Amino acid sequence: MKALFIGGTGVISSAVSRLAVERGIDLTLLNRGQQGEFFPRGAKQIVADSRDREAVREALRGTSFDVVADWIAYTPEQAGADVELFSGRTGQYFFISSASAYQKPPAHWPITESTPLVNPYWQYSRDKIACEDLLVREYRERGFPITIVRPSHTYGVTKIPVALGSWNHPWTIVDRMRRGKKVIVPGDGTSLWTMTHNSDLAKGFVGLMGNVHAIGHAFHITSDEVLTWDQIYRLIGAAAETEPDIVHVASEFIAAFNPDSRGGLIGDKAQCAIFDNAKIKAFVPGYVATVPFAQGVRESVQWFERHPERCTIDEGFNALCERIVEANQAALRMARPAPG
Repeated sequence: MKALFIGGTGVISSAVSRLAVERGIDLTLLNRGQQGEFFPRGAKQIVADSRDREAVREALRGTSFDVVADWIAYTPEQAGADVELFSGRTGQYFFISSASAYQKPPAHWPITESTPLVNPYWQYSRDKIACEDLLVREYRERGFPITIVRPSHTYGVTKIPVALGSWNHPWTIVDRMRRGKKVIVPGDGTSLWTMTHNSDLAKGFVGLMGNVHAIGHAFHITSDEVLTWDQIYRLIGAAAETEPDIVHVASEFIAAFNPDSRGGLIGDKAQCAIFDNAKIKAFVPGYVATVPFAQGVRESVQWFERHPERCTIDEGFNALCERIVEANQAALRMARPAPG
């Protein structure tokens, strides 16, 4: 099987790339020439800027692939450009959507692939929904061979996954824990959430590659382990050999201080997320997620400790946390009845 990944070295895609090569897939990655630690050994490379469509078209001239997966398509314009570029040139096109596109909160549990797609809180999710709409229309009207994958909160060694953190400086949350600083958990800490290790998602994804029965279908691929946010933060603390000082803060209160977090909180992580994985298990017999969060996050902490240059701290995020905590505690003091 010949496969092309546009991207392929990110948090999720790097694990899929690695497993694809291990399974004997003839994999080519199209990127801007970067071959870092997570470029899969044995893969080929095409150098081009994926956003420069003429450069991509020229780089791919005369090529065809059994499978194409675009890991960095976020808007309908980008998805539409892929349809134009790969129509007639691949037997299966993967669009990587997001489980955040599901209705928030869902009207029915658990979440299945038929849960409605609607997220009024987060533009990122609405763009993914619009991409899906475009691609489904192309499949129905012109037979464009789509398979849609909706990852939920998927992490690997380069991420310490939390509800509220610094995307570019994920070590910040561990540093706060170890220094005894208060760590913000949205809500009351009891919302249920699903964390998925990238190596587990990879097993489901690679199992769908070249699977003709998966064309025209959408899948989420997640762990079956469900944890509360308090449990998640305490497991991160245990991996870092410390006890986090958790403070619970309402998501709306957090968003008032940091409007940029509103979509990711109100439109995603403030909600419960419990998934029915029956569909991926039916299409990929034997699929099962095997990495519990306690193990996965311990591996992440250990990876950062082996890479001290990656243990960077986001002082802006720290300052934001201090403002939120101070304001929240001041409000609680005002709400408490006076002594006597």
